[in-house]
Amino acid sequence: MGRYIGPKNKIARRFGVNLGLKTNAAKVARRLSQAPGVHGPNKRRKTRSTYGKQLIEKQKAKYLYGIREKQFSRYVREAERLTGDSGKNLQELLERRLDNVVYRIGFAKTRAQARQFVSHNMFTLNGKKMNIPSHLVKSGDVVALKKNKEKKGVFIEITEQLMQTDTPSWVRADGKKKEGTVLHMPLEADYDKIFDVKLIIEYYSTR
Repeated sequence: MGRYIGPKNKIARRFGVNLGLKTNAAKVARRLSQAPGVHGPNKRRKTRSTYGKQLIEKQKAKYLYGIREKQFSRYVREAERLTGDSGKNLQELLERRLDNVVYRIGFAKTRAQARQFVSHNMFTLNGKKMNIPSHLVKSGDVVALKKNKEKKGVFIEITEQLMQTDTPSWVRADGKKKEGTVLHMPLEADYDKIFDVKLIIEYYSTR
């Protein structure tokens, strides 16, 4: 499956939850209860089978983080290989992606925008070039906006933007330095409660 480039609101309406794909959350919320399509306003949502529920949760996570199936399945296999709870391991791996960290710190309004910024060499990681969105950060890593990118239009007000961002406990934003630090690995309390990670693990365990 290629990366989805169609209407973002359509995805949110399909799942009935805001996946953070658009910057205007209020606009998304207005039609969340309506399924997509011409019959959306009057369409009743189906009672899904166990498989259907598992599939929906997997799709939510993939769209939320902007990951294709092949890469997502690799994360699941890695989560199962690591010690501890596979579900928690999977969420930690997804959160540690560099593009997600750039989003969490507040450099970008959406994860898709963060992925684009990283791919276009807008940031350094520990003072070195890093343009791989899927790179997994670790405790102590510092993500900084490149000096020669500070005057780009999208970053003109980045100091104020970083100061206003409500960051999770595991990252810290520094508006003056235009950088963010990974304080520790993400905690369960910091995760978005948008998808059921246990159903995702169950989905792949039967494939």
